[in-house]
Amino acid sequence: MKPDLFQAPDYYLLDDLLTEEHKLVRDSARAWVKKEVSPIIEEYAQRAEFPKQIVKGLGEIGGFGPYIPVEYGGAGLDQISYGLIMQEIERGDSGVRSTSSVQSSLVMYPIWKYGNEEQRMKYLPKLATGEMIGCFGLTEPDYGSNPGGMVTNFKDMGDHYLLNGAKMWISNAPFADIAVVWAKNEEGRIHGLIVERGMEGFTTPETHNKWSLRASATGELIFDNVKVPKENLLPNKSGLGAPLGCLDSARYGIAWGAIGAAMDCYDTALRYSKERVQFDKPIGATQLQQKKLAEMITEITKAQLLTWRLGVLRNEGKATTAQISMAKRNNVDMALTIARDARQMLGGMGITGEYSIMRHMMNLESVVTYEGTHDIHLLITGMDVTGFPAFK
Repeated sequence: MKPDLFQAPDYYLLDDLLTEEHKLVRDSARAWVKKEVSPIIEEYAQRAEFPKQIVKGLGEIGGFGPYIPVEYGGAGLDQISYGLIMQEIERGDSGVRSTSSVQSSLVMYPIWKYGNEEQRMKYLPKLATGEMIGCFGLTEPDYGSNPGGMVTNFKDMGDHYLLNGAKMWISNAPFADIAVVWAKNEEGRIHGLIVERGMEGFTTPETHNKWSLRASATGELIFDNVKVPKENLLPNKSGLGAPLGCLDSARYGIAWGAIGAAMDCYDTALRYSKERVQFDKPIGATQLQQKKLAEMITEITKAQLLTWRLGVLRNEGKATTAQISMAKRNNVDMALTIARDARQMLGGMGITGEYSIMRHMMNLESVVTYEGTHDIHLLITGMDVTGFPAFK
């Protein structure tokens, strides 16, 4: 097993913009990834298996709901700390970051923001430690970019709700203890329901044969006349804006996470360019390879500045959905481009599991699609600057 020699690029001395707490949080996450994720992740990706033994460690480094208040088991950190944790986890693997993002932004966030005190105290402390794992049910077989068209529904049966429908492409689904599920009531209004494993009629078949996010567990959520207790309805927000608010938080985390994947590819390519000799000199001494590396570090630096500023706006409660969309779209596209260029720099070695680049590239093909596709985020920005929706 090759040692993890990763050194994070900081071309514009952005560490000077971070507090001591930010740097401590980031460095703790970085050290954990080097010790617990890097040595095993290639093997688990090859086997298409999620390494469940890392869940406890994810909780310990703040990987689950770091911005959740301390009274509910969270760390009470700010949004920049959350972003830095996501950056470091995705530097290890996008699939592991997906598990962390889903737990934080798509399960803990809605329970915290839209739930009542009883729901917060029942679920959040266990989710924060990883004792309990959650998933988020929004996407359906026929409704991805248009979640408002969902057909999953529930009916009021007097003493409980009766839930029917299906969700797909759900991270954590195969082993999740709870699912925050979005469904329409009899009036067509979207609400969030907490569905617990073991409820009769609730199944979570795993999705196999993925070429991407292979170290992440993906599945479906099937609801066949599931009786959901009325106290499991999230009472404080309804409508499509409720799940979209969760996606704002998750997309923000992705914008940071993609930088981690890009930094890992850049660092690998830079080190390789100094060691690989062709025509009697390191390939890093040639113009074409320097062009690739110079463009990589430029784009990483721009993305770092974009997300740092977005984090400041999030902390101040000023960040808009469109601003988050811009960062998610830009940074994932940037990471994909860097992964592809880095793969070329390594030649044939770039496709092997001896290096992380090809795994990052395959993972990013999912990241560029989920939680808003590259094109949908473009249209969100377009609508924001023109005032005209052009989604159909």
